[in-house]
Amino acid sequence: MHAFDRRGFLKLAGAAGIAGLPGALPLARAADAAAMEKAKAQGQAVFYANITAVQPIMDAFAAKTGIKGQYTRISSSKFIPTILTEFNAGKLLADVVQAPLPMLQVLKEQGVLAPYKSPAADGYPDWATKDDSITLFGIEYVSYLFNTDHLKKADAPATYEDLADPKWKGKIVMANPSNHASTIGWLVGLKEQVFKSEDDWMKFVKGLAANQPMFVASFGPTPAPVESGEKLIAISMPKYIVTKAPAPLDWGPRSGQPLLGSARAIAVTAKAPHPDAAHAFMDYWLSKEAMGLLAKDVGEYVLAPGVHPPIEGMDKAEVKPVRDLSDEELQKWGREFGKIFAVR
Repeated sequence: MHAFDRRGFLKLAGAAGIAGLPGALPLARAADAAAMEKAKAQGQAVFYANITAVQPIMDAFAAKTGIKGQYTRISSSKFIPTILTEFNAGKLLADVVQAPLPMLQVLKEQGVLAPYKSPAADGYPDWATKDDSITLFGIEYVSYLFNTDHLKKADAPATYEDLADPKWKGKIVMANPSNHASTIGWLVGLKEQVFKSEDDWMKFVKGLAANQPMFVASFGPTPAPVESGEKLIAISMPKYIVTKAPAPLDWGPRSGQPLLGSARAIAVTAKAPHPDAAHAFMDYWLSKEAMGLLAKDVGEYVLAPGVHPPIEGMDKAEVKPVRDLSDEELQKWGREFGKIFAVR
């Protein structure tokens, strides 16, 4: 049974001219309370996710609702196989799942997700709530970082184009552009949303490659060489300014160019073992309170209105989702970038 959607009720009531009738709002509150009692009786909401450092949200959810949030982290490479194996065996334990948007779209195609639109997503961008099952709550934003102890702000790259300046040769670290999906998507996103022409973009890509970046497996290891001074610039995620504090990290570009990244998504599963608890968890996760914790403690860029990570200047930055690339596109561009960057 779906939890009562107060937003939907009020819209219907307004259309019917009954919103002002005595008892309308008490009825809504009573339905909400009944759903919450069912959720509490179910005891827990099981959350499968590939996002890290969310225990403060799990703890806050339990304290606020009396429902335990059971968090299991699954790496991106194992996320879909794990869930589909459990689901097809009729043994999926997850009530709610979180991953980059393309992964949840695959799960939806396989019938794993249930329709649910949370009233807590009021005020989110329209593009974040258009799907009947999947809600986008953040962007895994990417730009570049530098250590202010080793590189003065005035001397740091001001634009993406500056990363191709030969003076940065041997001084950049980035995830491998031949096989790291988020980096491939970011580079293609620059072509589609930042550079004026494909020729300008390709000049940038080749210039970046000519600077012979050091390659690592993912974004996770990118800050360390910059923290130590081994490298001066990391193509990385600004959230590390929060999670690596007090390391003296700063971010760019500060020239007005947008920051790009993959959309983060969340959904309730079909046949959730704890359906009302799943809705309660989804509602809490999308609330300003929970998204404030994610922004403040983890540095994530979230879509809850008025909530920003505590990173200087980020409240004024334009952060945009990249287009979801198909498997064929990822393979094509991975091969192309492998050649350009001479990946061995």
